[in-house]
Amino acid sequence: MTAIKETSTIQENKKIAAELCPVTFTMDKIGGYWKPIIIYHLSTDCKRYSELKKCIPAITEKMLIQSLKQLEADGLILREAKPVVPPFVTYRLSPAGVGLFPVIQAMANWALENQ
Repeated sequence: MTAIKETSTIQENKKIAAELCPVTFTMDKIGGYWKPIIIYHLSTDCKRYSELKKCIPAITEKMLIQSLKQLEADGLILREAKPVVPPFVTYRLSPAGVGLFPVIQAMANWALENQ
């Protein structure tokens, strides 16, 4: 993944937008197609990578790995790796991720009402 230049104009614009509108900050963390879906599936319990892949069959491996790394970097999920062979890695929501769940649940409720 390419490193983001923190001093670029677009990064400065994002910082200003996040200060003016809290929705911008939230969308920066959970924006994109797959992140809210991953958070939704992790809301019930911690899951292994293969369990997430089964829950979200349309996601590619590349996108799942990339989204999990971004969510972990943003502090929304926790990755726990046990030193065994083969590796045993689980993902679960962090306290910040649990705090986001009402937002994700509201999105799910809205979808059920408006489908």
